[in-house]
Amino acid sequence: MSDRSEGYYGGYGELANPLQWPQLRKRRRHAAPRGRREGRGRRRRRRARRRRDRAEGSGRVGREREAIGVGDGGGNGIGIGIGSAAAAAVNSLIRAPVEDIEEPTAPPPRKLPPRVRSQDFVGISIMTRAQTRHPLEPLSAAEISVAVATVRAAGATPEVRDGMRFIEVVLLEPEKNVVALADAYFFPPFQPSLLPRTKGGAVIPSKLPPRRARLVVYNKISNETSVWIVELSEVHAATRGGHHRGKAISSEIVPDVQPPMDAVEYADCEAVVKSYPPFMEAMKKRGIEDMDLVMVDAWCVGYYSDADAPSRRLAKPLIFCRTESDCPMENGYARPVEGIYILVDIQNNVVIEFEDRKLVPLPPADPLRNYTPGETRGGVDRSDVKPIHILQPEGPSFRINGYYVEWQKWNFRIGFTPREGLVIYSVAYVDGNRGRRPVAHRLSFVEMVVPYGDPNEPHYRKNAFDAGEDGLGKNAHSLKKGCDCLGYIKYFDAHFTNYTGGVETIENCVCLHEEDHGILWKHQDWRTGLAEVRRSRRLTVSFICTVANYEYGFFWHFYQLRVMDCCAVACHDTYCVDSGTMQFVQLIPLLEEMSTSRSWMLLVVLPPVKDGKIEAEVKLTGILSLGALLPGESRKYGTTIAPGLYAPVHQHFFVARMDMAVDCKPTETFNQVVEVNVKVEEPGQHNIHNNAFYAEEKLLRSELEAMRDCNPSSARHWIVRNTRTVNRTGQPTGYKLMPGSNCLPLARPEAKFLRRAAFLKHNLWVTPYKRDEMFPGGEFPNQNPRINEGLATWVKKNRSLEETDIVLWYIFGVTHIPRLEDWPVMPAERIGFMLMPHGFFNCSPAVDVPPNTSDVEIKESGSTKLIQNTLLAKL
Repeated sequence: MSDRSEGYYGGYGELANPLQWPQLRKRRRHAAPRGRREGRGRRRRRRARRRRDRAEGSGRVGREREAIGVGDGGGNGIGIGIGSAAAAAVNSLIRAPVEDIEEPTAPPPRKLPPRVRSQDFVGISIMTRAQTRHPLEPLSAAEISVAVATVRAAGATPEVRDGMRFIEVVLLEPEKNVVALADAYFFPPFQPSLLPRTKGGAVIPSKLPPRRARLVVYNKISNETSVWIVELSEVHAATRGGHHRGKAISSEIVPDVQPPMDAVEYADCEAVVKSYPPFMEAMKKRGIEDMDLVMVDAWCVGYYSDADAPSRRLAKPLIFCRTESDCPMENGYARPVEGIYILVDIQNNVVIEFEDRKLVPLPPADPLRNYTPGETRGGVDRSDVKPIHILQPEGPSFRINGYYVEWQKWNFRIGFTPREGLVIYSVAYVDGNRGRRPVAHRLSFVEMVVPYGDPNEPHYRKNAFDAGEDGLGKNAHSLKKGCDCLGYIKYFDAHFTNYTGGVETIENCVCLHEEDHGILWKHQDWRTGLAEVRRSRRLTVSFICTVANYEYGFFWHFYQLRVMDCCAVACHDTYCVDSGTMQFVQLIPLLEEMSTSRSWMLLVVLPPVKDGKIEAEVKLTGILSLGALLPGESRKYGTTIAPGLYAPVHQHFFVARMDMAVDCKPTETFNQVVEVNVKVEEPGQHNIHNNAFYAEEKLLRSELEAMRDCNPSSARHWIVRNTRTVNRTGQPTGYKLMPGSNCLPLARPEAKFLRRAAFLKHNLWVTPYKRDEMFPGGEFPNQNPRINEGLATWVKKNRSLEETDIVLWYIFGVTHIPRLEDWPVMPAERIGFMLMPHGFFNCSPAVDVPPNTSDVEIKESGSTKLIQNTLLAKL
């Protein structure tokens, strides 16, 4: 994944810290070919200037040159005279302002780094350097290419190498302490409060560890799945501007699994089926001879019996047929083909089972099947829609630095994986004098399951694991400005490996923009008629994926949060002075006068805070997965959409994994989870008026206790609290998980798909953080024969949840009973939940949002009149 903004420092790219410029120049001269080196006299003059600079503290970089000694003898960065530990840290990763660094008494010696030669780049002098990218940045296209090449080169035999197919290449995320150290140092200002503490002071690393890639590789020849770890060493080449080298750290063959399907395999499956003679004959019986009209959607078979074991890589296609061959946008899902049973061996690209079981006529062409312009009802699109323009003449309120985002005191990092799609890292906000307060370490959607409720063939086997069997990120697509996103937009690209190991890029894959979100708060005094109202704004990060017929939009919304520093107001008999408008040096005389005069009064004002919510939202749209009916037939397990056409009932379930870190500094694990239910007071002396109710809290002490379900009747919700941090009432600070609309699976417990999706049996699971516990159905749910693998097995350990590193697994779903209005394309249905501050702040009303300065009065004539003392914004 890449972003289209410049790096933090321009000119020299990733290593372009101004403190490192002298070292860069020295490295480049040292590694340059003889013919390009500077003349001897010029080199002597440069050496003399450097000696003068060190002696006088002058030169191109002034005091910085005096404070910095470049090189540690190994060419691994810069050394700064602030002690060996701090110097080692700065040597590898700090991009800190020089004025924050104590000057040394004597500059350290400057040594030329040794020359290193790479066998991959013979004749080019290169040197390994410390990592200059944040450890959570997604893999670049270059890193993916190096990882793939490294695994290929490590193949034991040519047969192994030839059979390699690359399912995914992702960043192997480092341990949390490494992330915390990088967060503290990577961007100025230096944040020592984020560093882990020891008896001897802050723990400072000598350098960031090399980035690593994790590869899932399927061997098409041997039908084996392997997992590789590749270390990516960043190197600088004098004649090439920089590149990476890889080293295979480990590889492991995972037995009895099948990795997710790839788009190439889907295409191969369609080609195999359409060229299979018995299938062509079956289509002729249904009046179809042109195979170009046939659509074959390959679905994973799941696991229903030993015949579905992962010893074979299988697909069970669904068949559809378009009406017109010259209309590429025709809705082909409007004509499902039923009665044909077919099973494909994807490894060998052959049909292994085929049966024409029942001749079900093709549904007639529905005149309302299409959704493209000019082909909707009556062939005429509506003409009364006026344009909406979102203008931000001063630009957006957010700031972007690579993948790092700052907005309204929020800050976080953006990531992307082929399986999960969008990942949000290191969510925190800056709370005035309290500094950066973490909320969550990692947020993402890790799985989704779509079970269908029709017991008839082929619908009972439609139980898609769209993340684990396919990949939400791999199915993402480029977003279009004005439709997918509106306003001032920042896009991020995503890089993936394709099936054969090449690199593919999805441009404009992730969208970041601000949205107006209606009324934040309002009150009118009924006595005076005076009213105050404020509008809400939110920052939205999103991506959209298409999995066959359905589209899913995944959104994370951050709501305004503005916690300002305390404001000291000094009041005299005749006037007041606001400390917020004065410099520190100007305040000193004022404070001296206040200490000797009784005519001054000092007021400390604590401003209120704003909303502070994080909302997770999924928007479901696309085309229904339909079935065909015999003439005069109807089914109670679905909705008749058109003659011969019906849509089965089904459910959509999504799993949000939230690695929480509420007010937790690095290495601190002081979180716990409490459940809150509203209880009705028992009759008696405490409820003499029969109106009493109260909120009751229960601490969830272990994993088995924390297997919970939603209960709207008791307003049930859950709070993640920090046991060591309190608010002004002495209560622990926290963030609460507030459910939205939800449901549980309607299938009976014996349903086969629940073997692989046991996590759907509860809405909430809580586990202590463990690095390899990432996916609730296990890493390889495709054709998985093992029962209850993943989350349902992990919690059997019944680990303690008291003062630990908490991970929330929230499962939410929607039951979809199709309606005529969902055809031919479904209007977006929204579902989600909230993370809301609960005792996190000392005050609650969102009253410091300024009034909106844009308002337009609409006259009866349709013209507009600008209200006085406001600014016009086109909306």
